[in-house]
Amino acid sequence: MAIRTINPTSPGQRGMTKSDYSEITTSTPEKSLLKPLKKHAGRNNTGRITCRHKGGGVKQHYRVIDFKREKFGVPGTVMTIEYDPNRNVRISLVNYADGEKRYILSPEGLTVGSTIISGTEAPIQVGNSLPLDVIPLGTMIHNIELEPGRGGKMVRAAGNAAQLMAKEGNYVTVKLPSGEMRMVRKECMATIGVLGNHEFKNVKIGKAGRKRYMGVRPTVRGVTMNPCDHPHGGGEGKTGPGGNPKTPWGRPALGQKTRKSTKASNKLIVRRRKSR
Repeated sequence: MAIRTINPTSPGQRGMTKSDYSEITTSTPEKSLLKPLKKHAGRNNTGRITCRHKGGGVKQHYRVIDFKREKFGVPGTVMTIEYDPNRNVRISLVNYADGEKRYILSPEGLTVGSTIISGTEAPIQVGNSLPLDVIPLGTMIHNIELEPGRGGKMVRAAGNAAQLMAKEGNYVTVKLPSGEMRMVRKECMATIGVLGNHEFKNVKIGKAGRKRYMGVRPTVRGVTMNPCDHPHGGGEGKTGPGGNPKTPWGRPALGQKTRKSTKASNKLIVRRRKSR
């Protein structure tokens, strides 16, 4: 992937950059793998806004991605590499030997015509999916399962990869892109390679309208509001928060942990991404 700049024909386009989409081979998705995607504008089942600043955006279809890669021993051929509006990494359409078609996340080095396969006997090459127990130490992997058979949950964003660090007993140790070291069951599946579109993080949005295409609505700072609307509001002229930063509902916004550590898998973290 490469980043291309836009001619400055307007103030919004002066600093705008886009992907050149050179790796994409078709603009027509596989219809059998599309599902309608309804927008909820940040509202829950009762109609209340639970996630602010969401709404609008371009209509999209969901591409059904094969995160499980459970077609063991069946080779597949990469037919196309496509753009997915629902994620920042490209996807590849794979046509398996039995006639079934599936989408997978597209790693760097996977091209049209490449052959991939899943299972314990699969070779260690880009795009193949194997149990962690048979992958050599030091290998870069992605789409890692947390529980056997549940499908890949970790390392699915553009340009990311994890590294297999150690094996001991029923667990292997994986170093995640955040720096966290985590133990995972050796039966869990993972895919070889580094995910593509690594320059996605360098794209400059350029104008507010482009964010609206993505379904992101404007954000208003709390210090510009009235005191009845936000704890930071009020005062004559420009004023600060007047104490510790708070959310619109008065909860601490910076520095204090507000998340409950109740996940059973937290005990498998060897080293956290942030030191306590």
